[in-house]
Amino acid sequence: MASADLKDELLCSICLCIFKDPVMLRCGHNFCRVCIDRALDTQDESRVYTCPECREEFQERPALMRNLALRNIMENLLFTQHKETETGICCTYCVDSPVPAVKSCLMCEASLCEKHLRVHSKSSEHVLSDPRTSLENRKCSVHKKILEYYCTEDSACICVSCSLVGEHQGHRVEMLDEASEKKKGKLRNKFQKLTTKREETEERVQNLEERWRKVQGKASGEAERVTALFTDIRRQMDDLEKRVLSEISRQEKEESILLSALMKKLKIKKDELSRRMRHIEELCNMTDPLTVLQEPDTGDLCDPEEEGGEEDINRCLHDVGYLDVAVISDKLHTLCDIITDIRRGIYMEGPGDILLDVNTAGNNVLISDDLKTAIWTQNYQNRPETAERFQNNQVMSSRGFTSGRHYWDVEGSGSVGWRVGMCYPSIDRRGRQSYIGYNNKSWSLMRYDNQYLVIHDGKEIQLPDEISSDRVRICLDYEAGQLSFYELCDPIRHLHTFTAAFTEPLHAALCVFGRIIFKSYVHGFSYEHSLLNIIS
Repeated sequence: MASADLKDELLCSICLCIFKDPVMLRCGHNFCRVCIDRALDTQDESRVYTCPECREEFQERPALMRNLALRNIMENLLFTQHKETETGICCTYCVDSPVPAVKSCLMCEASLCEKHLRVHSKSSEHVLSDPRTSLENRKCSVHKKILEYYCTEDSACICVSCSLVGEHQGHRVEMLDEASEKKKGKLRNKFQKLTTKREETEERVQNLEERWRKVQGKASGEAERVTALFTDIRRQMDDLEKRVLSEISRQEKEESILLSALMKKLKIKKDELSRRMRHIEELCNMTDPLTVLQEPDTGDLCDPEEEGGEEDINRCLHDVGYLDVAVISDKLHTLCDIITDIRRGIYMEGPGDILLDVNTAGNNVLISDDLKTAIWTQNYQNRPETAERFQNNQVMSSRGFTSGRHYWDVEGSGSVGWRVGMCYPSIDRRGRQSYIGYNNKSWSLMRYDNQYLVIHDGKEIQLPDEISSDRVRICLDYEAGQLSFYELCDPIRHLHTFTAAFTEPLHAALCVFGRIIFKSYVHGFSYEHSLLNIIS
């Protein structure tokens, strides 16, 4: 009853709930600040202010004073209620009203409040712990004694009887606290490892997010570049179409004027000839011979002057009536310039910049005069032994790229095997590690026995799809750190892209095996060699 009366004293008489931010009037009564403010607001119009509890009147709106003591009581009450709600465990011996327990006795299987804890037995048999709802699991199910030990062999918590006469007799046992600390140590180590892994995973996620943002940024930039490129192409094509159509219209107009003038001359000539024909026909139809003979002689149908005019007309007829297709075609040749500009818009430089360096070629690699063909040969070339010369069947380009976008193409058929790619000039020139792709200084696409692999730092990735075309393109974007391989089919097909932070100039590199037949196309014509060839 006392507890119930105390709670009633902590209720606001306006909202009938526990005080929230309690304030006090001069008469000594307490209310929630919000509640009394609303009550006084309703009295503003009448200018008569009274206490809702005792009805004491005030001459003016009363000042509200915070009741700090009551506020502290409320905070403690709310905290106690929260603990009760949180644990839900009350003292076993407080029967009249529930009082939160602060400890549980494992021996007595009872929960104790502060009051009953003070009078509880201090014997070592009475083991106290944090409040618990179920105390049965703290005792041995066989001997009904407190679990005090840990059997390391069976990984089980046991009582003293289990260790002396039970199934755990003779086993190595530890005190619960000792075993718990050991397990906590293992858990802390595991927690540290998991923390490290989580940090590594988080770092990888951040790296991927950064790469994702870079991909989005690059994709946006590329989309803008391509949009601008096609806008410019459409503008140039529209301008070219207008120029060609204007040229056709101009020629048509000129030819029409000339033809119209000739048609007018010929019509006059036709009318004159018709007049003469009618006159002659009239003479032929006359019956009076005297009249016929007295008519002036008409002579030839055309006099000499008319014959000269006839030649002029025939010459004009020969020269007019045809469009100058050569001029139109010459204007259409601007398309070639537009296509060249398109290629420059995609890559700043093309394959014409790739020339092979004979000084790096192995002695079983024959280099053509144009420095674009690498041929495997059985005839040893007896070139001077230098530090820059490969000891295997490889050769690299004389020029290296340190910036920009570049590409070069290779075409072949009937080959046993080859490698194409790019490498740093610091690549080894001897041993297996000198093959392009089998070190961290080169990247390559390899064909062997009709299988295709991409290789870097000795790690081989077999391409799953069959490559049907004999043409391959290698594209370098130095600043973006990307080296890509494409199959030059219709449409062009992406094979693989290496991503790296390039730190040295990149040179094109070739590696040839066996006899290889490759074709190089130049301005629509083709020729064949036993070679690996860079396409111009």
